[in-house]
Amino acid sequence: MFFPDSFKVSTPSDCEIQVTRDFNAPRRLVFDAFTKPELVRRWLLGPPGWTMPLCEIDLRVGGAYRYVWRSEKDGSHMAMGGVFREVIAHERLVATEKFDDTWYPGEALDTTVFVETRGITRTTITILYESQEARDTARRSGMEYGMAAGYDRLEALLPTFIGERI
Repeated sequence: MFFPDSFKVSTPSDCEIQVTRDFNAPRRLVFDAFTKPELVRRWLLGPPGWTMPLCEIDLRVGGAYRYVWRSEKDGSHMAMGGVFREVIAHERLVATEKFDDTWYPGEALDTTVFVETRGITRTTITILYESQEARDTARRSGMEYGMAAGYDRLEALLPTFIGERI
């Protein structure tokens, strides 16, 4: 079963963007796909034509993460990182977010919640920006198209993750 219609983007407050998506997989597996570098680098790529040559995740409170993406078309890159403020295995992640080449002002705080119902895991990411200006800049960037592409890729890969030792 494939759930692209479950992908929803909303703005619950002046400074937030919320993204939800259902996945046909247990919560443990979806959580692992969001937190294990060997899995993240296979799906969190945005639109076609990008790779992730660097994916580092120190999954603990105070631990850092760093992602670097590279365009296969022109070799350009984009990088971001942050620090985990809360880690509840298979349930919740809270981490800061800051891009190297800042395209919105300030830092954001991402809260990701994983809820499983009858084998379907709903992932909800709430991104809290420092200002409405920052939220609106992020929304205008087309971020949701890259997220949708990555989530569709993840949905297709989840069955292959089941058989892997992760």
